[in-house]
Amino acid sequence: MTDSVFSLAIDEQKLAVVTIDVPGEKMNTLRDSFADDLKALLDDAKQQSVKGMVFISGKSDNFIAGADVKMLDNVQSRDDALAISELCHRAFFDMKKLPFPTVSAIHGAALGGGLEFALACDYRVCTDSDITKLGLPEVQLGLLPGGGGTQRLPKLVGLQKALEWTLTGKQIRAKQAKKAGLVDDCVPQTVLLKVAKEFALKGKAKAAKPKLDRISQLLESNPFGRNIIFKKAQENVLKKTGGHYPAPLAIIKAIRASVELDELKAYKTEAEGFATLVMSSESKSLRGIFFATTEMKKEWRNDDAPAITKTAVLGGGLMGAGIAHVSAVKAGVPVRIKDVAEQGISNAMNYSYKILDKKQKRRILSQAELQQTMNRITGTTNYSGFKHIDLVIEAVFEDLSLKQGMVADVERECQDNTIFASNTSSLPISQIAAQAARPENVIGLHYFSPVEKMPLVEIIPHEGTSEETIARIVNFARKQGKTPIVVKDKAGFYVNRILAPYVNEAANLLLAGEPIEKIDAALVEFGFPVGPLALLDEVGIDIGSKIAPILEQELGDRFKAPDAFSRLIDAKRLGRKTGRGFYLYDKKGKKVDASVYELLGVNPSPRLNKSEIAKRCVSQMLNEAARCLDEGIIASPRDGDIGAIFGIGFPPFLGGPFSYMDKLGANKVSSEMATFANFNPVFAPCAPLVAMADAGASFYQLEPAQPSTAEVVVEQTVTATQDDTDVEPVESVEAEEVIVPPAPTNEAEPVTDTNSAAASGDKVK
Repeated sequence: MTDSVFSLAIDEQKLAVVTIDVPGEKMNTLRDSFADDLKALLDDAKQQSVKGMVFISGKSDNFIAGADVKMLDNVQSRDDALAISELCHRAFFDMKKLPFPTVSAIHGAALGGGLEFALACDYRVCTDSDITKLGLPEVQLGLLPGGGGTQRLPKLVGLQKALEWTLTGKQIRAKQAKKAGLVDDCVPQTVLLKVAKEFALKGKAKAAKPKLDRISQLLESNPFGRNIIFKKAQENVLKKTGGHYPAPLAIIKAIRASVELDELKAYKTEAEGFATLVMSSESKSLRGIFFATTEMKKEWRNDDAPAITKTAVLGGGLMGAGIAHVSAVKAGVPVRIKDVAEQGISNAMNYSYKILDKKQKRRILSQAELQQTMNRITGTTNYSGFKHIDLVIEAVFEDLSLKQGMVADVERECQDNTIFASNTSSLPISQIAAQAARPENVIGLHYFSPVEKMPLVEIIPHEGTSEETIARIVNFARKQGKTPIVVKDKAGFYVNRILAPYVNEAANLLLAGEPIEKIDAALVEFGFPVGPLALLDEVGIDIGSKIAPILEQELGDRFKAPDAFSRLIDAKRLGRKTGRGFYLYDKKGKKVDASVYELLGVNPSPRLNKSEIAKRCVSQMLNEAARCLDEGIIASPRDGDIGAIFGIGFPPFLGGPFSYMDKLGANKVSSEMATFANFNPVFAPCAPLVAMADAGASFYQLEPAQPSTAEVVVEQTVTATQDDTDVEPVESVEAEEVIVPPAPTNEAEPVTDTNSAAASGDKVK
């Protein structure tokens, strides 16, 4: 079986050890030839009268990481997709019917199709390693598990956990998997094969009952209780997704079939759901995002560039604390925080401690691991300890002279090759580097808040930044768990530049009499995680007002902020941080503050429907995105789509602003903008968009580049809820967030750009 991914070895006890090893690849994935290879393997084993079979990976850090996404993307019809699911079903049924027991010996990732493979075995043994994670994250690509996952998982862990895990795409750690009954044992890697062989000698496994508490047993053991579970799950899905994503509902239907239909019909429900989802526009958009982020990982790689091993952060406020956290926790490097006040340092360190302590209480981290991580974060009120720092990240006020002074300080106190990265949200990097002695080391590194959740960073080189500096920063951002896009050095860069006109239009609609809650609801229904006015409250209305003049000065009158903002600031209505903005905030939550209408001189008088409101706001964003591409602010439509989705929550199911415009057609987009321009010239479609419409062209003239090697369904596309994969599963489905994959934020923590010390009261000099 030399051409197969499986290699078979039989010992003196007639136990077969099967090594899974896809030739020439880092990851084991399920491919087109998988079913044929497996059938040949099992036929061979039966002929040799083996007594048991253990499957173990030939890779050092993964079992089977999923299915080949390209295989799905190449599917031409729903029937072809259906055939893939049915083929997997037959292959795994053949495993279950074997006369001898089978055991999966799992080390590393067993995700998607890899976990479904393991579920088809009689027993599962995994290592207690941190890299061992199990899950069915297909929902993140707009799919459901198509290899029996929705049928076998509930029988092992119960309906509620099966719903929770499949609807969130959660990756389960080894000890959690053992506690839930997903695996039969959890052992050190050194004895994995030995223990797996012991299970293989036990004989065929009897059907196990899920390990449920008394309340769960009551709910899941009768039709009435199960109906409550499925009803709550569906309500939660619709609340979190707005009905924009069909995959979660299809998952619920398939899991429900596992307990309400006979086996044949239940598996058919899963296969039919899988086939429909593969062909859906939502899944195609999410797979496009997956391919884009995968391809981006290959860019700006320079393995010869010096690694960043020690960092410092200037400013202990909200942004500085978040940057320090991802540097110490995700990148795993020592971080030195400088602030003018000891309290600022203390606040920043406490920021990380609270996050880590929450994980420790959930037994995700040990106390020793928490302390080890906190030991990487130190503080100072001067530049002591900066001599051997590789990277200094500035996170202070949007004040040009302050930032230029910090460049000079770092050049004086640090090494000649120390990089100075500014977390500015709008100031051109060329101006920050204008007085630098070593401008080649100066670059922009723009994070989004909350830093530990938001996946995007904008990397902004100025004309004098060296390519080595760019490569080092890109590599480091990826170590921090971020998806970086390299953008041109111009005011607002990309994300804030397309966000500003979108927010301005929302304010204009408010001044024209549209109610606050209606405007926000319109954009949430369109697919954004929060509405634009709620977003302004979260950011801080004063923060937006500081960015607006910079954009207006550099880019023209279309960026002029409505007068409403200055009136709100004068009234000290700055948003959530002051308890009132467009909304009023208290312990019970938030509600529209009706007094804001009087302050703004507005008499609420709804005239537009929600669809018209959404079109007006979004068209401003689309128009500016097209300008950014034409000006070279972004390198490609792909970068523009990823930046908008991961930076400001543009609806992932639409694929990003450029994919969305391609779906609508440039002619339709420019025509709608021209109609709006009849009452406000700012809506006039930009010249590049008009030219594209006239030529009948599209932004993606060619199919987007796909990975040259097979990637896996379940490889983690960076999401804002990335840390949540480490969270101890909750007992109740309705209490859990449903992932809107790969959504960059969630309802509880809106997308914000609080890139100012003012957001948290910093006073950094």
